[in-house]
Amino acid sequence: MFESLRQNLEGIFRRLGGKGKVRDKDLRDALKEVRNALLEADVNYEVAKDFERSVARKALGAEVLKGLRPVEQVIKIVHEELVHLLGDAAVPITMAGRPPTIVLMAGLQGSGKTTHCGKLAIRLQREGHKVLLAATDVYRAAAIQQLQTVGEQAGAEVFTLGDRVDPVDIAKAAVSHGAAKGFDVVIIDTAGRLAIDEAMMAEVERMEAAFDEVETLLVVDAMTGQDAVNVATEFSRRLHLDGVVLTKLDGDARGGAALSVRHVTGRPIKFVGVGEGLEALDVFYPDRMAQRILGMGDLLTFIERAQTAMDAETALEMQRKLLEDQFDLEDFRQHLRNMRKMGPVGELLRMIPGMEQAQGLLPSDAEGEAELDMVDAVICSMTMKERRDPELLNGSRRRRIARGCGRSVQDVNIVIKQWRELRGMMAGMKGGQPVQIGNLRIGQPGAAPPGASRGTRRATRALKRR
Repeated sequence: MFESLRQNLEGIFRRLGGKGKVRDKDLRDALKEVRNALLEADVNYEVAKDFERSVARKALGAEVLKGLRPVEQVIKIVHEELVHLLGDAAVPITMAGRPPTIVLMAGLQGSGKTTHCGKLAIRLQREGHKVLLAATDVYRAAAIQQLQTVGEQAGAEVFTLGDRVDPVDIAKAAVSHGAAKGFDVVIIDTAGRLAIDEAMMAEVERMEAAFDEVETLLVVDAMTGQDAVNVATEFSRRLHLDGVVLTKLDGDARGGAALSVRHVTGRPIKFVGVGEGLEALDVFYPDRMAQRILGMGDLLTFIERAQTAMDAETALEMQRKLLEDQFDLEDFRQHLRNMRKMGPVGELLRMIPGMEQAQGLLPSDAEGEAELDMVDAVICSMTMKERRDPELLNGSRRRRIARGCGRSVQDVNIVIKQWRELRGMMAGMKGGQPVQIGNLRIGQPGAAPPGASRGTRRATRALKRR
């Protein structure tokens, strides 16, 4: 996500930083380029113009022009304005003073409402809530069955009265059932249409009006670009919208919808869907997203995903084995499977500060998944005895393993090499020494992130000084 915008901004700041002296005209030209980069990323035109004016107002001053590193200060201002544009801070779901909290999920058909009901249920259950899903889409074929399937996968009960009952009556009955059975959150999956129509809007309005206190979330497909902004504008005009859930953000290389929806509607983006799995739902943090747009990484989200993918006990056991040199190929396989729960490999690497600038070193998401498939296939072709004691893997065993998984002996050798490098890296870090793996140097205290450009390092330091 935001790939094209990030690359364009990086080029603009690199050219600006390459000038011996930054003049007023240089800044104005750079800010026009920033506006054009936003437009290319499918950001709403008025949003892009407002952003340009806001940055110009702060950047075109004597204090910036006389600064030691003008480009560094411009990046800092752009970061601040991006955070403001995206919403300043994360906005959680407002829990009702008297349970259950009613969450109304609205949106067009195909936006991902039903799936994201399940995703939200998983997240809230992890936070200790007891969640009930309510099926009120009585129009779309198999919509109720789809929510039941999603609910089963999410471990959440689904309430339904079939497809011959008024949706508003189903919602009311679901809330009454939830209150009686001790559910503190009821998520209502509403009906959608392929486009906005009066019947759909009137029904959602009736459902919202049926409750004194309700959290209304609009589910919007980020892949639809400017259409997403138009949909959000219309829903916010008709409903008391509390927030937006942006889906398929991982599939949108431009990301313009995220930068436009909040500004145009005045409603916060609360969650973003970042993958197909039911656990692929992130809280939307404006500051973290701004850092990712500027190529500064997003370590906090990386850590949170790691904590979700692996429980504390498993993580400690894995750490113990690594540090005590007991990490075998079976542990390596489990480690990679846990990584896959966190999201595509390419996306995870780009969350590490500085890795965005490691051009040519980062795999695409497809390449990363193919690599993990290969490693998993090779290790699964080994016997458990071989996984636990890799020293047994002589030439004949490696040939047998290659035949068993349909790979080459070279692939088997690569997997074993990767395992040895990981063990060697951990052994080096245990002694407090920096470790070199290919082109990357890891573990040196106070070192710049691997691959980081000078401008990124300076901007990161400037943000830390705030």
